[in-house]
Amino acid sequence: MNTSRTDLPDTLPLFPLPGALLLPGAELPLNIFEPRYVQMVEDALAQPRLIGMIQPMQSLNGQSRRELAQVGSAGRISGFQETGDGRYLIVLKGVCRFRILEECESDALYRKARVDFSPYHADLTEHAHADDVDTGELTSALRDYLSRNGLTSDMAAISDTPPQTLINAISADCPFTNSEKQALLEARTLEDRCAALVALLSMSSIGRQQKEYVQ
Repeated sequence: MNTSRTDLPDTLPLFPLPGALLLPGAELPLNIFEPRYVQMVEDALAQPRLIGMIQPMQSLNGQSRRELAQVGSAGRISGFQETGDGRYLIVLKGVCRFRILEECESDALYRKARVDFSPYHADLTEHAHADDVDTGELTSALRDYLSRNGLTSDMAAISDTPPQTLINAISADCPFTNSEKQALLEARTLEDRCAALVALLSMSSIGRQQKEYVQ
C-alpha cells in the first residue's frame, strides 16, 4: 500500500522499544503482549494502522517514565495474528520518519504524541531512487567486518541484494548500540545511511558491542 503525505496523521501512538530499528521500507516483526500495547494495536487496527516506533532514552534519577528520542519512524501494520493467549503477532512496514513535537494527554494506556513528518517526506519516494545508491564500499566493509569477527556469509548473494534492502538489513541486524542505531535512523538520506554504515562497520567488532551491552 502506497502512502501519500495526506495519509500521514498529526498524532501517533508511540511504542518505545530499546534497540528496535524500523527504517522506511523495512519490516519489523513484533510480539505484543503488554496490556497497554495490546490496546495500542487494537486502536491502530481500527484507524490508519500506523504506530510510531521510538527509542527510549536512559532514565534519570529513577524516573519511571523515560524520555524519548526526538526522531522515530512510523510503521503500518501490514500483517497481524491474534493468538489464543491475548497476544498479537504483528509486522510493521516502515513508512516515514517523524519528529516529536509534544506528547499528548490521553486516557489510553499507551503514550501518544503530536508529530511532524515534513522533514522526512522524501522517505515516501526514496525507494524509487534506491537503485542509484552505490553499495560497493558497504559490501567491502561488511566483508571485512565478517572476516574480522570470524563470520561468513554469501557475499555473492549480498552483492545482488537491492541497495535499500541491503542497507536496511545491515542496519537492523548488526549488533550496533542503541545510540548508533538512532544515528542510522536519523541519517538524512539513504546515501548518508550507507556512508554511516561503512564507518560503523569499519570500527566495530562483535566483542566490543557485547562488552557494551554487559555494562
